[in-house]
Amino acid sequence: MTPRPGPLEPAALQPDTKDWTWVLDRPCDECGFDAASFDRHAIPRAFRTNAQVWFALLADPSVAERTRPDRWSTLEYACHVHDVHQIYHDRVSQMLADDDPLFENWDQDRSAEEGRYADQLPSIVGPTLVAAAYAMSDLYASVPPLSWHRRGRRSDGHAFTIESLARYQLHDVVHHLHDVRHAARAATVRAYDDSAADYRANTSEMPSSIQALVDRFAARLRPGARVLEIGSGSGRDARALEDAGLSVRRTDITPAFVAMLREAGNQADVVDPAVDDLSDPAAPGTPYAGVWADASLLHVDRHELALVLSRLADATEAGGVLFVGLKEGDGEDWSIHGNVTAPRFFTFWREEPLRSALAGAGWRVEQVEHEVSEDGEGWLQVLALRA
Repeated sequence: MTPRPGPLEPAALQPDTKDWTWVLDRPCDECGFDAASFDRHAIPRAFRTNAQVWFALLADPSVAERTRPDRWSTLEYACHVHDVHQIYHDRVSQMLADDDPLFENWDQDRSAEEGRYADQLPSIVGPTLVAAAYAMSDLYASVPPLSWHRRGRRSDGHAFTIESLARYQLHDVVHHLHDVRHAARAATVRAYDDSAADYRANTSEMPSSIQALVDRFAARLRPGARVLEIGSGSGRDARALEDAGLSVRRTDITPAFVAMLREAGNQADVVDPAVDDLSDPAAPGTPYAGVWADASLLHVDRHELALVLSRLADATEAGGVLFVGLKEGDGEDWSIHGNVTAPRFFTFWREEPLRSALAGAGWRVEQVEHEVSEDGEGWLQVLALRA
């Protein structure tokens, strides 16, 4: 695999002087989180979920390294999030106890310096962040229905209700996950690595909708055509593709999945489609006739998907077929539910932006189908041809 950049020396960070209160009126331009429309009753649980993601991110061996000298490391952001919970716990407690309190000013940059964020131990920060987040969650859950409109004022004069403060705080900790999304790939791989056997058991049955897509995909290719599969997982889709008369190169970014595939007697490779060589070791110099990426590229960061799609196009012959399945929606999120309960990162797409990304990467979209899974999730199922 292509080596990752080494750690960068810290540089002086510019204070964040922006007024972020606009996120209470419209979705965030950067992370996509829509605080205004978020279900108020789901706020306590959202803080707990967010904390579990931070806990998982802190398991990364490179958690203290900055990917940019002018931006905090994941560890530093986690320390900040911990302090956010403590500060807001005090503020909400004030709002419940006093009428229209004036909050003491909080200098976040001074807190980072005095708290020596970069020198903290992830093994300590993780549990203390979770404890602070759960205490915050419990406090919001205890707010009486008629008290959500109690007010308080920040030192700059901006007034909040408990409800607007909760939404503002939730955006803060969600946005900081967006700030450290470079760590999402490793955390998602760890989640699948630790739950590979359970994932295989829970996804062994092929849904009829996916089987229909396999048949449609195979019908566009010649018998025996070589297909690159991105995200082979347990190997279910590869078996169906081969039953349909195709030759499949199995790849996955998760080592445990590749190990399972090899134990079952299949050739399989650990491949990160964003950085690794995609050429077929069984036929050097020969492009693939198609690419199958069922529910795998949904873990790719929005700004990276165009690069991945372009690399897949470069590895595919003219007129070759691409199938990609992505979750439909807006923004990004982490899941701790489903077949894998450890945190996994997801990017959601709408049809028009996805069509644009595919076209820019060298694919001509043939059709986009909107599907709804049994659990109510929306999906975009795309067939495209190499231009």
